Amino acid sequence: MADFYQNGIITTLHNLSDRPLNELESELLKFSKKRPLALILPSLFSELEGPALSHIINEICEVPYLNEIVIGLDRADKAQFKFAQNFFGRLPQHHRILWNDGPRLQALDKELQALNLAPQEPGKGRNVWYCMGYILASGRAESVALHDCDITTYNRELLARLIYPVAHPQFNYEFCKGFYARVADGQINGRVCRLLVTPLLRALKKVFGEIEYLQFMDSFRYPLAGEFSFRRDVLNDIRIPSDWGLEIGVLSEMHRNYANNRLCQVDIADRYDHKHQNLSLDDAGAGLSKMSIDITKALLRKLATHGHTFSTETFRSLKATYFRIALDFIETYHNDAVMNGLKLDIHSEEKAVEMFARNIMTAGEQFLSNPMETPFIPSWNRVTSAMPDVYDRLLEAVELDNKEYGLA
Repeated sequence: MADFYQNGIITTLHNLSDRPLNELESELLKFSKKRPLALILPSLFSELEGPALSHIINEICEVPYLNEIVIGLDRADKAQFKFAQNFFGRLPQHHRILWNDGPRLQALDKELQALNLAPQEPGKGRNVWYCMGYILASGRAESVALHDCDITTYNRELLARLIYPVAHPQFNYEFCKGFYARVADGQINGRVCRLLVTPLLRALKKVFGEIEYLQFMDSFRYPLAGEFSFRRDVLNDIRIPSDWGLEIGVLSEMHRNYANNRLCQVDIADRYDHKHQNLSLDDAGAGLSKMSIDITKALLRKLATHGHTFSTETFRSLKATYFRIALDFIETYHNDAVMNGLKLDIHSEEKAVEMFARNIMTAGEQFLSNPMETPFIPSWNRVTSAMPDVYDRLLEAVELDNKEYGLA
């Protein structure tokens, strides 16, 4: 059970009473009559073949308050799209699948590419961006939740708690970030958040001072969580990265667009686990190594927009400061694990910290050598300005894809 402590400058909504799920869902059903609710599921086809997503869909089938479910399907050929139609066909709620690799959406993407308005690389960011565009196009929902499709500990209470803050008519939150303890199988997980993001934010504070943006980011209990919810109007102006900096980029956009009292974070699960990325110690272009570089660059880009300048000496100082803070955190996490009867391998933790420290320098070098790099996907406001009928065309493409295989 959580405490009620409010840390940082972002409101934290705790799980203080283990409130019965049927009470939460009953309220959400009432809210949905006036404020329709939706869910976005960005998925790889490979996730349809594993046990996690099948269980997630079984749980979502029991959710009574969703007006729409939007599924972004990546890396699927025609036969796999047909398989996905059957896979998601058990959902009783109104739902649509965006076949991102299908000829219709690929044709639309090609036109947007010609205008420099489409995502430049495949991945979760691109998938989420098109799903967000579909939510705007369909107009079927006012509040939307998004969560990953590889959660192995999923139950539908996670969704209820995630969407509740932006669904409640008397709350004024535009955006809500989910958080949870990354503990599973007797050990503490979440290495990138524990060993990179938090100590890096603390190191940046030491190097640049108590900047409000850094205080904002350090207020989130789990900034890399792939679970968040928002009001539909948030989607018009948001510019999200297409790389591993997605979650950091979304939080940075919320900081840019909204006052802190319009944002919150909520405890959504006592246990949370999903598939784990490889550490990739010897490959900076894969796994947690690439993730750490992209995340570091996302933070650097945001600080640059606040007028802060960087040099090679800055990054050397930042690396040294980070390294000392991160090593101290390892001792803290080890002691926490021991007291709770959990496992934590100090050797593997230190290897991860050493890699992250190297990657801070790598990220800094890439940032300095390519100052014009802009991995952000344009906002949908900009897209509709350049292509006024884009929503109609997106809707038509999705409807025709789904109708062709009997869903629509």
